[in-house]
Amino acid sequence: MHLRLISCFFIILNFMEYIGSQNASRGRRQRRTHPNVSQGCQGGCATCSDYNGCLSCKPRLFFVLERIGMKQIGVCLSSCPSGYYGTRYPDINKCTKCKADCDTCFNKNFCTKCKSGFYLHLGKCLDHCPEGLEASNHTMECVNIVHCEVSEWNPWSPCTKKGKTCGFKRGTETRVREIIQHPSAKGNLCPPTNETRKCTVQRKKCQKGERGKKGRERKRKKVNKGESKEAIPDSKDLEASKETPEQRENKQQQKKRKVQDKQQKSVSVSTVH
Repeated sequence: MHLRLISCFFIILNFMEYIGSQNASRGRRQRRTHPNVSQGCQGGCATCSDYNGCLSCKPRLFFVLERIGMKQIGVCLSSCPSGYYGTRYPDINKCTKCKADCDTCFNKNFCTKCKSGFYLHLGKCLDHCPEGLEASNHTMECVNIVHCEVSEWNPWSPCTKKGKTCGFKRGTETRVREIIQHPSAKGNLCPPTNETRKCTVQRKKCQKGERGKKGRERKRKKVNKGESKEAIPDSKDLEASKETPEQRENKQQQKKRKVQDKQQKSVSVSTVH
């Protein structure tokens, strides 16, 4: 009786081991054929699918869905692309899309760069800047309004008249200042940077080298006129250069006759008296 019970026990035990071995082999075959097997994944995927791409990522990589046509494919990246921000969780690191008006962001509530038509201010994208600020089209940010700044006035210049400092009693003097900071679009404009006023001095005679600009120009014109007269020959000289020696002799004889006639007339007049 005892022997029968022992033999039955061993038969049942062997049957259970056989069933267990069949289930284990079936499970191994299922794991080899399952689509989410990490051995065949690429690009940082821990598990993947032929249709959906990455399903989970390796440690420290970010999971993001990329749209290709009508379907989305999972991708694992070392950092999130532009327009997304990364968030790390215990089981997954995920990339989340920024707000619609935000081009790049640090998180869902803090934008670092706005899309065209919006201006960045304290992490927000605004279509109009708050009061006291102005929009910068260069940086696409709301910036402080900058007003013009100028330096102190320089000392007054010497009293002058028509470019010279002598030969007059009343003239003008000027002073200037420099622009230190140019204004922004909404800033206050710069004040005048030069001033002129009338001045009175004791008249003093100009020295030889103090004629002034206009005096030097007059002198230069006179010199040029004299040179031009010297350069242009006289018409009488031109006619004389064209005459032949015979013509010159005839002219000289005519002059002598005229002189003799005048002398004769003067003698006759004296005798009559």
